[in-house]
Amino acid sequence: MAALLAGSALIGAGSALAQAPDAGDALRQPIIVTAPGGAVDKDDALTLAAADIGRSGSPDFLGALTRNFAGVTLQDAQNNPWQPNLVYRGFVASPLQGQAQGIAVYLDGARFNQPFGDTVQFDLLPEAAVRGVSLLDKSAVYGLNALGGALVIDTKTGQSDPGLEASLSHGRFGTTEASVAGGMAWGDWSAFGAFQYTRDDGWRDHSPSTLYNGYADVGFDTASGGLHLKVVGANTDLTGNGVSPVELLAADRRAVFTWPDNSRSRYGRVSLHPWVALSDTTRIEATLYAQKLTLRTVNGDAADIEGCEDDDDVGFVCLETVGGDDEEEEQAVLTDADGNAIIDTLGGEGYGVLNRGRTATRAMGALVQLIDKRMVGAGENVFALGFSYDTSRTRFDTSTELGALTDDRSVEGLGSIIVQPDGAIAPVGLIAHTDYWGVFVQDRLPITSRLSAEIGLRYNHARIVMLDQIGTALNGRHRFQRLNPGIEFDYVVSDGLTLRAGYAESNRVPTPAELSCADENAPCSLTNFFVADPPLKQVVAKSWEAGAKGHAQAGGFTIDWLLSAWRTDNRNDIQYVASEIRGRAYFRNIGSTRRQGVEATVRASRGGLTAGLSYAFTDATYRAPLTLSSPANPSADEEGLIEVARGDRLPGIPRHSATLKLDYAGKGWSVGGDVIARSGQYLVGDEGNDEARLGGYALVNLRASLTLVKGVSLFGTLNNALGRRYATFGAFSEVDEIQLEEAPGASNPRAYGPGAPRRWQVGVKALF
Repeated sequence: MAALLAGSALIGAGSALAQAPDAGDALRQPIIVTAPGGAVDKDDALTLAAADIGRSGSPDFLGALTRNFAGVTLQDAQNNPWQPNLVYRGFVASPLQGQAQGIAVYLDGARFNQPFGDTVQFDLLPEAAVRGVSLLDKSAVYGLNALGGALVIDTKTGQSDPGLEASLSHGRFGTTEASVAGGMAWGDWSAFGAFQYTRDDGWRDHSPSTLYNGYADVGFDTASGGLHLKVVGANTDLTGNGVSPVELLAADRRAVFTWPDNSRSRYGRVSLHPWVALSDTTRIEATLYAQKLTLRTVNGDAADIEGCEDDDDVGFVCLETVGGDDEEEEQAVLTDADGNAIIDTLGGEGYGVLNRGRTATRAMGALVQLIDKRMVGAGENVFALGFSYDTSRTRFDTSTELGALTDDRSVEGLGSIIVQPDGAIAPVGLIAHTDYWGVFVQDRLPITSRLSAEIGLRYNHARIVMLDQIGTALNGRHRFQRLNPGIEFDYVVSDGLTLRAGYAESNRVPTPAELSCADENAPCSLTNFFVADPPLKQVVAKSWEAGAKGHAQAGGFTIDWLLSAWRTDNRNDIQYVASEIRGRAYFRNIGSTRRQGVEATVRASRGGLTAGLSYAFTDATYRAPLTLSSPANPSADEEGLIEVARGDRLPGIPRHSATLKLDYAGKGWSVGGDVIARSGQYLVGDEGNDEARLGGYALVNLRASLTLVKGVSLFGTLNNALGRRYATFGAFSEVDEIQLEEAPGASNPRAYGPGAPRRWQVGVKALF
């Protein structure tokens, strides 16, 4: 990995010799697959360019999404800037196991959802190498997880981005960022490289992070074909200590509840991108990739562990259930790897656990498609036919060590690995194999000179095999398959107005993580997932959408706008549900859910002034009554259960979101800013909507740049300029079981993921 990162840095440095492409390069522009379907439906996508990602001075991929895309919200569930939940239309792309992953992510035509849990690790992205981003709505052809849409990312080449760009910045809370990226093209050949280093001490206690990201591309392109080799590498060390009780945050905003909570990733991906023209109208293009990801986690947690009360077990430690009256709580003696009862060494209290996990995944795959563009009677017909195959092998190992909670609520291991006979807490050794096949066809058919139809069809087949490396409880074989149709009609009313309406179906299959943690009698933690193997059903989404887009000139302004109204009904939705054992939960199908809403985006520009306004309304509800376990919820009954009624809102999803963006570029200087507003949301664990909502917030962010000499500029940003105290995520915690020195007697179970305070950053940027 170190060699990979160093190599990409050398390519970036060598690009100082970059030369401008000659006139013939227009015939040699690389054709690289970005996603299935040949971008037939990209005309109504939300898009970003590299300039949008770097508008603040240094590359900021996630910040650019929230500034520019209506309805995109970042939640600090983990409270680390590189580990947010990305929420769009009520669906989530998250690096956290336990989130229902409802957005498909593609990087240069290959799935970026990691195979083990369909998670999306944003820390692995080479932000300095991102050329463009598209957020697409409902479609049948994007494969698994595209319930709420697809996020399509493509990277730079020496042909597309010749020259050298570098930045260095420093900011509050020990933030240092450095990046260099450069490309060059000569004749039919091109090369591009990028390297990034980021260090952040974290604004909360005990929350440092370090990231190294590298990227390299070498390509050969002619007018009739080409080949690109791309390499992506990352080495990241992230600490995010999650939510904290509200009374603790009131006493000390930087305080964390329990720690450590650390994730270390080493990632490498190599991909080939060939294409060849079969005729003037037809070509074949492909993405072939192989990757390896090793993720190590350590998580210190509170636990319902105390000295045993039964006379026969005095002197040992026991695990208790959560919820109900004291008389109803049950105890089970903790045993170690040798089956011996674990001795009480702390006087009956002050225990915690250290959950350790290691996930090693090797994956490879291919996407091959034929693209045909030709004129027919009413206009240009675009046809795509292709297939995809993604396979993976994951080795997952985890253990739970009994620990002691210190005065600052860190957990120190005591040496005993917990192995419960009933499997409630036990080490895990699992090998999971996944094979995902897809065959798809998509066509944009001109019906008249103004009316066209986008027709799509995709068959998905998934095979998941799990092999228990310790016993047999985790063994399982599962197959899922589905044929998903989609159709959209586009009508051009005039040069400045287009209407559209369509329907599409999509599905996601239960992941190995979900399939192996679906028994309420044998729950698991986020790092200790696997204890049983009941079946789960695949999730099927059926989506309707109608909208319009337009372009106009008014008062010297160039105006572009987009309006959408949509509804998605999920069948057999999957949710991670709390159990009676603290820190552990399980997956279950919860029936039907509905997400519907309206989105509007307006962008205007005149001279150096650009402005944008976006608004999204998202109504996400349960469509069937059900009973869920949420023992920490004050509204739960004596058994820790809550009732969810038809029409109750899904937690963690703000109903209203709006963004206002203004930028002005003068001669040698620029200023800008944005206002990001989100409404309140119900806490996770309050699916019955019985408790008060987490409050909404509005943030003001500012930015400016000043050219020092040609090609060199000074930049600065001020995020949360008004210093608002806010939170983006909420849940419940068993705060009354742990003594908080900062907040003696704390008893409120509400716990928030606090947003970052006022934060500045200044730097210098060079572009040649």
